[in-house]
Amino acid sequence: MAIHPIEFRYGSSEMKRVWSEESRLQKMLMVEVALARAESELGMIPESAAREIEEGVRGVRLERVKEIEDEIHHDMMALVMALSEKCGEAGKWVHYGATSNDILDTATALQFKETITILRRELQRLQDELLKRALEHKATVCAGRTHGQIGVPTTYGLRFAIWASEIERHITRLEELTPRITVGKMSGAVGTQASFGRDGIKVEELTMKHLKIRPAEVSNQVIQRDRHSEFIFWAANLATTLEKIGIEIRTLQRSEIGEVEESFTKDQIGSSTMPHKRNPIKSEQVCGLARIIRGMVEPELLNNTLWDERDLTNSSSERIIFPETCILIDHILRTATKVLENLKFHHKKIEENLELLKGLNMSEAVMIELAKKGVGRQKAHKLVREAAKIAREEGLHLREALLRDPTIQKEMTREEIEYATNPHNYIGTAIQKVERLGERLQKPHPDRESNDS
Repeated sequence: MAIHPIEFRYGSSEMKRVWSEESRLQKMLMVEVALARAESELGMIPESAAREIEEGVRGVRLERVKEIEDEIHHDMMALVMALSEKCGEAGKWVHYGATSNDILDTATALQFKETITILRRELQRLQDELLKRALEHKATVCAGRTHGQIGVPTTYGLRFAIWASEIERHITRLEELTPRITVGKMSGAVGTQASFGRDGIKVEELTMKHLKIRPAEVSNQVIQRDRHSEFIFWAANLATTLEKIGIEIRTLQRSEIGEVEESFTKDQIGSSTMPHKRNPIKSEQVCGLARIIRGMVEPELLNNTLWDERDLTNSSSERIIFPETCILIDHILRTATKVLENLKFHHKKIEENLELLKGLNMSEAVMIELAKKGVGRQKAHKLVREAAKIAREEGLHLREALLRDPTIQKEMTREEIEYATNPHNYIGTAIQKVERLGERLQKPHPDRESNDS
């Protein structure tokens, strides 16, 4: 019986596979095989035993591991016993010298390595889509808003470019933290590697070499959780960016604004009682699940405050934190990309909102023009402010109120005022900034291409 929404509602099958019980089991078995190979290469166990252990892994089934765990109440020993059953005489060398978390933490590193590969690809997809939108709409002038109020004009291209740049920083952060989280260990019960004798460091290095990850330089019974906390922080940071994008789309889809809209399929239903409704449900989903991801930060931070060389308080919470965070961040990342790929623009409403304030949003442009003519910035501010007040009170366009002021009339012609109050003439370097970002980011992505192939 399915209970958690991740089981039936959220998450890609690709990421769910990484964090499934079966995948977890296979990763732990991979570590056991790598350990046996390393120990045989160092002459600690017979070479034939390592081969039999590698062969025995193929016969281990999750059902049998769970059956043993129900009897002994120890998940790691259940795996060791299930593997030993399949290895005959070599079973006595399974897990030789290792403690549970040598296997568990190293398997987690392998899961994170796979997770990061998926997230890196999906982040690139999102960045590509944002950059595509930025270049498409680099000259789509729209009302800029500060404090929820219409301000001077901006462009949709600049908005998308800002988001693309932010996603690029998340990619960089992920690349920077990857070496710190994808590390394994073979350090024994308290970190001294005493159970491996004088070859402890070599065992650890060889094991990780076989698994194609790096060993932690020092650790106790567990890998220190500041590493995992950094990833959870990163996921929370990314989730917040995705929420910010979602909030903006939801805001711009409000009936009163109506500039953009999530795609709506032919038979889609917006409301069970209001047939006309078209709700931004995907963006709302991104925003809602971002709250869950951010909520994982504190418990993972606390997982680094274990007693002495370790206790078990991290284990139960990480069984929830790691898969939920990875599955949900992947889910909202893919969802946000789909929303942007299918986003609809209502250019008529964009233009209407630009003119909604009847030129009041162009007061800065007029003030700057007056200052250029030698009026002085502060005096110009006062003149335009007074004209804006008259325009607001009498329902005039700003340019009509400006033409009433003798000082302004003396400094600016009607044509100059009309030019200054046209929002399409006041977007500064918005287009150049988008093009500059595009030139830098529009490059081939060999990693992504190799994954697709």
